[in-house]
Amino acid sequence: MTDLLTIARPDDWHLHLRDGPMLAAVAPETARHFARALVMPNLVPPVVTAAGAAAYRARILEALPREAAFTPLMTLYLTEATDPAEVVAAHAAGVVTAVKLYPAGATTNSASGVREMDRVMPVLEAMAEAGVPLCIHGEVTDPEVDIFDREAVFLTRVLEPLRRRVPGLRVVLEHVTTAEGVEYVRGSGPGIAGTLTAHHLVLTRNHLLAGGIRPHYYCLPVAKRARHRDALVAAATSGDGRFFLGTDSAPHPDGLKEHACGCAGCFTAPVALAVVAAVFEAAGALDRLEGFVSRHGAAFYGLPENAGTLTLRRGEALPPAGKLVTGAGPVTVFDPGFALHWKVVPARAGGAAA
Repeated sequence: MTDLLTIARPDDWHLHLRDGPMLAAVAPETARHFARALVMPNLVPPVVTAAGAAAYRARILEALPREAAFTPLMTLYLTEATDPAEVVAAHAAGVVTAVKLYPAGATTNSASGVREMDRVMPVLEAMAEAGVPLCIHGEVTDPEVDIFDREAVFLTRVLEPLRRRVPGLRVVLEHVTTAEGVEYVRGSGPGIAGTLTAHHLVLTRNHLLAGGIRPHYYCLPVAKRARHRDALVAAATSGDGRFFLGTDSAPHPDGLKEHACGCAGCFTAPVALAVVAAVFEAAGALDRLEGFVSRHGAAFYGLPENAGTLTLRRGEALPPAGKLVTGAGPVTVFDPGFALHWKVVPARAGGAAA
């Protein structure tokens, strides 16, 4: 059995870092393992301008240890008032890597998101022409649609009509959670990809609800049946370049998770690579791990692969990660419900594994 695995330094193509005291605590956790991360813009207020993205990037860099070799890739929050020219200019200048579409009310801090797709068509058409990727939280918010069906309904009601109207638009369907989502990405030809999270590769809705509600497994999109989880694992471990890691690591203080109306999000950054390595090992696909975490996403976004390497070592079971102390309160680190044996080996300066 392989007990040492060296891969190109990985990227996280969907990450929440928050701001202020929370940012200061969680940013180093991602920088410890990842070379780059696509940072979500759903702050309060959201990041809607190039100047706002540049300022947020500066705060992220300030929160990192001096020795960190980490590049935050910024996004803009799409609203019905977004200026197409600003989006195109910000992307051309390298200030932002992508634009994020939140259906209004779909998840944390999404109230400023899109309610009527017609109102953002000029922006999306300009993005298609300029090659700016659109990252999508793919759920409808219609209260008549069951929460476990919201992703599947989004594909037919929103995404497919959108892609017919703007066929040149490059789209990332983020945090895919259903077999329907996997099949949509596989069957849609070039220009579309899907990110998969560490937690959705292990969780089913039984983990969340059977035997009592477990708030630290609550996320949006919510975990689905086992057949959907199994479809995600098959996609991740297949070697298909249209799928890559986007952790959607989303920290909340325990007081807001363990609450009568708890917040959605799993804080996975410290353990995401260990969890994903365990999933790939169980599937007999460790030889495909590097593609999923280090290569496919960079290729889709047209970016070079990272220099340097990261090494994971398999050994005795690691102790549970427990909690991260932050200035905003303690944050529980995701526990997959099984022992983790893969550990990231500390890297020397320049990204070479020790």
